[in-house]
Amino acid sequence: MSEKKMTSSRKHHLKSLMLGIAKNLLEKEAAQYEVDKAAHMAQNCPELSLPGSMQELQELCKKLHQTIDKADEERYDTEAKVHKADKEIQDLKIKVQDLKGKFKKPTLRKVRMSADQMLQALLGSKHKVSLDLRANLKQVKKEVKEEATDVGDWRKNIEDRTDRKKMFETEG
Repeated sequence: MSEKKMTSSRKHHLKSLMLGIAKNLLEKEAAQYEVDKAAHMAQNCPELSLPGSMQELQELCKKLHQTIDKADEERYDTEAKVHKADKEIQDLKIKVQDLKGKFKKPTLRKVRMSADQMLQALLGSKHKVSLDLRANLKQVKKEVKEEATDVGDWRKNIEDRTDRKKMFETEG
């Protein structure tokens, strides 16, 4: 069968019908929400009647404190359950990731950037120091070692040393 295109007036009419139905559903949902809210409030929050005597007021305060404590305990319990469930979900996500296998490492692209540009990108406007490594080095003076120029006869050196040895032995 051949498909016929809808005319724009037909599309507009269907769109307006769908919007009308959606509006009615939203109104019904809002009314149901109000009814549920009123029923919940009637069940959990009874009408407050203030008694006249001091004793009755103190009892009412104690009763209210007990209900507040009970509500706080329930809130704490539900928060603990939610926190525990979140941890379990996180652990399961990690297990699933491990079961899938190794992580795919993205291919790295070669980036041409000087050291100054890299530091400026990392540190932002804080970077004002130039990275000229040679300027930061200390100047060291070279000491020239004196070499023994005249080696001479090795026997003379031995005789001189024996003379020194005798000199130290006689003093000691």
